[in-house]
Amino acid sequence: MNVKHLAKASGLALILALGLAACTTTTQQGATGVSRQQLLLVSSSEVEAMAAQSYQEELTKATSKRALNTDKANLERIRQIADRLIPQVGTFRSDALAWRWEVNLETRDELNAYCAPGGKIMFFTGIINKLKLTDDEIAAIMGHEIAHALREHGRERVSQAYAQNAGLSLVGALTGMSQGTSTLLQQAAQIGLTLPNGRGQESEADIIGLELLARAGYNPNASVTLWQKMAAATGNSSGSFLSTHPGNAQRINDLQAAIPKVMPLYQQARRSPAPSRAIVPRT
Repeated sequence: MNVKHLAKASGLALILALGLAACTTTTQQGATGVSRQQLLLVSSSEVEAMAAQSYQEELTKATSKRALNTDKANLERIRQIADRLIPQVGTFRSDALAWRWEVNLETRDELNAYCAPGGKIMFFTGIINKLKLTDDEIAAIMGHEIAHALREHGRERVSQAYAQNAGLSLVGALTGMSQGTSTLLQQAAQIGLTLPNGRGQESEADIIGLELLARAGYNPNASVTLWQKMAAATGNSSGSFLSTHPGNAQRINDLQAAIPKVMPLYQQARRSPAPSRAIVPRT
């Protein structure tokens, strides 16, 4: 093997070694036992900073359209639900209790909601009004979205994109080309934070979200009725809420199989409801 090929092979081996060293899991298993090693090459702080900037841009845009937090009744609904869900995140990761949580509502017809890294939640009025959601069903959506943030799925996607770009950059450098790390990270963020969640990520968010809503005293069966409503509204396709996989039918089957695990948590929460107090800032 000549020196050039040796350097290339050594560089690729180094990327592989760094990738293996960066494999960890972001959450505790909880009652439902979700556990998977994740590739996390970029820091939480970097991803949260990028997500916070994007979230603020969304708020500014909605404000300019006079579409931010104008539906006061539904805004208070989702904030009260968040006040019950957020205290449960410590089951999966205690540091998330200290996140600067924020919940806002945009007047927009899309069937969509999300929780950005670091606890920035946005609901669109379309998903509440068009699906005629109950509080339990809103909690099912919010729990799912919070679960994405707890598992740092956005950070995971950025890391995957970064690893791929870094590998390509290293090959290029060894053949005479180069590219800066900051450029790689920026490109990875643009890809990773806009890509839909993968099948495994969606399934994890479904199950962790199910446990969150049960611990908060919301009926776990609402996760099933939510997806039944979503299937009816979208013709059994995905709609704009979440990704196209797993399909609605598979989601419902998986949730129904997991409900018995969390039903005792729901029953316990109903017997001993937590004191009501504001967790999310009111503005």
